[in-house]
Amino acid sequence: MATSESQTPVSLSDRELQIIDLVAAGLTNQEIAGKLEISKRTVDNHISNVLTKTQTENRVALVRWALQWGKVCLNDVNCCILPSEND
Repeated sequence: MATSESQTPVSLSDRELQIIDLVAAGLTNQEIAGKLEISKRTVDNHISNVLTKTQTENRVALVRWALQWGKVCLNDVNCCILPSEND
């Protein structure tokens, strides 16, 4: 099965990692915007940039990439420490 997921490490900002974590949690762009107190358009831009950086085509592929690279923790699987807003 062919994959478009990046096979090399990618440099992501703390905000981009927050966005990925919230995408993985199943939040919509509007819900992410509300949680982070930013505009939906800003979230749209962050997600677009992250998809480009990770060479993924959609949110599902992005979550798979994030799990592969240890960027998210879902239901105590693949757990890692993510930067918080206070770091």
